[in-house]
Amino acid sequence: MKLLIVDDEELTRTGVITSLDWASLGIDEVLQADDGVHGLETARLCKPEIILCDVRMPRMDGISMLERLEKFLPDTVSIFMSGYSDKEYLKAAIKLKAVNYIEKPFSISEIETAIREARELYTQKVHSRRGETLHSMETASRLALQLTLPYGSNSQIIEQLSSELGLTMNASTYFTSFIVKTDLFLDASIPSMTDFYQEFLDFLESFHMKCIYLEKKMQYLVYFLFSQNEPTSRQLQSVNTYLCSHFAEIGHYSMACGDTVYGLSKAYQTYTSAVILLQSSYFFPENTLLTSALPDESPDVQSNIFSDSPATAFADALSRLDQTSAENILQKLYTTFYKNHRFLQNPVKDLYYKLFLCLEDARYQQKIAGSGNIESIAETIDDCFTFPELHQTLINKTKEYFSKAENTSQENPTIFLIKDYISKNYMNETLSVKDISSHVFLSTSYVCTFFKSETGQTLNQYITEYRMEKAKQLLKDARFKITDISSRVGYSDGNYFGKSFKKYSGLSPSEYRERNLQ
Repeated sequence: MKLLIVDDEELTRTGVITSLDWASLGIDEVLQADDGVHGLETARLCKPEIILCDVRMPRMDGISMLERLEKFLPDTVSIFMSGYSDKEYLKAAIKLKAVNYIEKPFSISEIETAIREARELYTQKVHSRRGETLHSMETASRLALQLTLPYGSNSQIIEQLSSELGLTMNASTYFTSFIVKTDLFLDASIPSMTDFYQEFLDFLESFHMKCIYLEKKMQYLVYFLFSQNEPTSRQLQSVNTYLCSHFAEIGHYSMACGDTVYGLSKAYQTYTSAVILLQSSYFFPENTLLTSALPDESPDVQSNIFSDSPATAFADALSRLDQTSAENILQKLYTTFYKNHRFLQNPVKDLYYKLFLCLEDARYQQKIAGSGNIESIAETIDDCFTFPELHQTLINKTKEYFSKAENTSQENPTIFLIKDYISKNYMNETLSVKDISSHVFLSTSYVCTFFKSETGQTLNQYITEYRMEKAKQLLKDARFKITDISSRVGYSDGNYFGKSFKKYSGLSPSEYRERNLQ
């Protein structure tokens, strides 16, 4: 814990600081200030759990300081000390729930006892407040869930929950919803959304707005802002900026702001308008906020865009090794889908799945060892947070295909089959030379000798190199944890993976990531 001493007498502060064994009292840091104004500033900045404070000081006395401090540090415990037997000050101290009131001159044992009592009281207050906060958060979440449903049969539930929270929601209330799509829930290192919610409430207070929120399906955060006065466009812009800056600091997101509606019965409408906007967010760059105020510049929809035509034309260009035609097809698709409000993401993902399959088929025809299997294609698509990311991934794979097709001389068919099998099974920890030899219908000893004579590498060297290069690709994406990457490339033992990676690259996985994410 941190303790702040506020006293205008330097000798008193120094005497207390040097006389006590702070570690034995559970105090890690001792701060000091010479009057109430500086004490308030230090408390705001450092948030001490305990304050040892003189009553009478210039500029701002201890009582006034603690009255203000209680508004932003309600759990902080105060100990008053004074050389004056002033009953009025004593009454004020009792009113502020000071844990103790020590008269100067005081003994060291007196202060030690008071600090121990203050530590116990602080712990009790925090536990109590956490319990109250959790209950309040659960109730607020239940209320927010009701607002995502059409108003009618749930009106009594809404009334009961809002009454329990002391909130006013009626026909004269304005509602605006925000929905954030994120995969932050999958990362244990991300700060608690509950902590941010408290900060958000403090931010909204200056606009006379309140908020309740709900976490849905491990991917969505739904915020309902409400007030008795209609929010101005400037206020909503401030909220937009605040939310965007917060989520940009901790990861990628897509966000939608629904229409502002008037009246409790229409709260559901602001939610549905945000849902519709959020469906379109997939086609925008990550960290984009969509509002109904933004103009819809969606390009005209091609009637045959989901037919077999794009996939057939793409496959034909790949088989003819016509890179220009293939890239033109992809560019037309990008122009059609990018920032287009008229599409849903699943049909577009299905189309791109077909295009990835075309690449796999062409790679096989050209006898180019692949980058994965059918399951990994689906995984690649799911890993892409937005359409621009998905499209860029397909472009990269397409360029890789043409580069390999141009630079690779016709490989021995058996070597191709071996490399292709490894590309589809490298993520399996149990992959062995025996599995590979069975796949190509040759003996284990012959496969090893043959592969070495054709490539200059042993099979195990090639497998390790293939896995390490895959690990390098994954390490460049901050969304993947290093422990997950090790299992993705066939290592169940994270420590062994780390040693193997360092031996291969000269850097540990974390060092490689840090260097490539700068």
